[in-house]
Amino acid sequence: MFLTNLTTHNRISTLLHAVSSCRSLWHCQAIHAIVIKSRFINDGFIGDRLVSLYSNLGSSDYAHKLFDEIPEKDLVSWNSFISGFSKRGILDFCLDAFGRMRNMADLKPNEVTLISVVSACTVDGALYEGRCIHGFGVKMGFMGEVKVVNALINMYGKLGMLDAAYVLFNGMRTRSLVSWNSILAVHAQHGASNEVMGLFISMRRVGVKPDQATMVALLQGCTELGIAKQARVVHACIFKCGFEGDMLVWTSLMSLYAKSGELNAAEIVFGELKDPDAVAWTSIVASYAMHGCGSEAIMLFEDMIDSGNRPDHVTLTHLLNACSHGGLVSEGRKYFEDMSRVYGVHPRIDHYSCMVDLLGRAGLMEDAIRLIRSMPMEPNAGVWGALLGACRIHNNVELGKEAAENLFMLNSSDHRNYIMLSNIYSASGQWKDASKIRSLMKGRHLVGNPGYSLIEHGNRVYQFTVGDQSHPDSDKIYAKLEEIVKKIDEAGLARQTEFILHDVAEEIKLDMINKHSEKLALAFGLLVTTTSMPITIIKNLRICGDCHSVMKVVSLIEKRIIIVRDSKRFHHFANGICSCKDYW
Repeated sequence: MFLTNLTTHNRISTLLHAVSSCRSLWHCQAIHAIVIKSRFINDGFIGDRLVSLYSNLGSSDYAHKLFDEIPEKDLVSWNSFISGFSKRGILDFCLDAFGRMRNMADLKPNEVTLISVVSACTVDGALYEGRCIHGFGVKMGFMGEVKVVNALINMYGKLGMLDAAYVLFNGMRTRSLVSWNSILAVHAQHGASNEVMGLFISMRRVGVKPDQATMVALLQGCTELGIAKQARVVHACIFKCGFEGDMLVWTSLMSLYAKSGELNAAEIVFGELKDPDAVAWTSIVASYAMHGCGSEAIMLFEDMIDSGNRPDHVTLTHLLNACSHGGLVSEGRKYFEDMSRVYGVHPRIDHYSCMVDLLGRAGLMEDAIRLIRSMPMEPNAGVWGALLGACRIHNNVELGKEAAENLFMLNSSDHRNYIMLSNIYSASGQWKDASKIRSLMKGRHLVGNPGYSLIEHGNRVYQFTVGDQSHPDSDKIYAKLEEIVKKIDEAGLARQTEFILHDVAEEIKLDMINKHSEKLALAFGLLVTTTSMPITIIKNLRICGDCHSVMKVVSLIEKRIIIVRDSKRFHHFANGICSCKDYW
């Protein structure tokens, strides 16, 4: 009833604001009808608000139709229209409107227009369009506007053009805090850890005071590399800049320590939070999950519930992941069943992926495929990938073939799926089938990522690849490696040459497996560190079974703590035992 009594401009404006908060398309349409009836449709402000509402609610057709019906459209109207579609990443509408504006004799785009269109061009595949808008900005003299350049830096960074982003940043006469945060963020998003740290230092030298966004970008950039020394440096920066009480910064620091292998430090940081929120609890659960500490992750989850914090779908994903890496099948099943009933979280595709991984790792292949076939949504690459990985562990060729075929249909250009299936064939001695898959990869011009291992020493991070001889002290490293191999042979370790997936002689396999990147990194670590220091190695791929066994034996013989972070999880080796208990 009160809708029909709306007859004044102010009341309609107030109601439009209310509708924008409740995000109801039905209410928006009702207000639209009242506006037409009240003859306020020709009012530019009211029309602009309605267009923005339709755009924000995802009703592109309504927004476009209404915009075309507004008789008097000024620069604010056009900018509002373009901005609404830009925020939703709808590039075509933005470019179309931008083109129409440029063709109008009495109306020209301004810097606000340009920022909206540039922001829309951050979607994948819009580099050409983004460059065209950049050219327009240069032609129209907008490159002196700091906000325009900031938007371009963000666009190029998100499209992977870090050099172009840096050239723009470097050419700025005036750099705002947002400018520094933009260039830090785009480098952080691409894992350019050293560049992020260098930019942060430069920012401090010129006297720019960081804010929360600065510190989060710095932490995010360092997390990808995961170097413990760098984590401690960043920790000191947080104290120096006065952010030790900031929940978001502190939570990000916790994650950085965990991904740097410093789980104890992550726990200490968490313990210093006076009243951790759900995000902080989720982060500490995730930290224990990635280190394979399933039981501890469950205990923390229960503490989270007792503290009054409610888990969301992210928390439960990490919890199920912890169960998977810890082989806690019954616990994982319980929490998966409790998601909707107890915690009010409906299982998403990621939760099904975790459960398939949990069941598959445990060798319950029939249960895993039965779960996939009962899913209420179509399985995605994560689900089939989890099954394929389990088939590799348990050498299930037939089920592995089914999983791979589904993955090929979902994405025929992902080289990892071809390599995994080829490895399954090779491990079972089906060399012809393995060769066919490799030939298929070659025919489609798919190349796998080369394996490498990183290790920190001094102020540098050293990278090793299989058979690497690029290090200046390669002779010493290989001499140490030969010493290690001799000791593990004397200890009676049975070498696992089946992880060399090539049809070659046994002695060649043994020579190849001895030169894996993580073994070279281990030899280097033994040479340059003292016995009291842990050796931390970061591997970009999954550690192989032979390297895993060697790490265990060396930790016992050399009385050293060895930490390996591979693409799946952390392994802590000490006294001949791995924290994963050989379940990985």
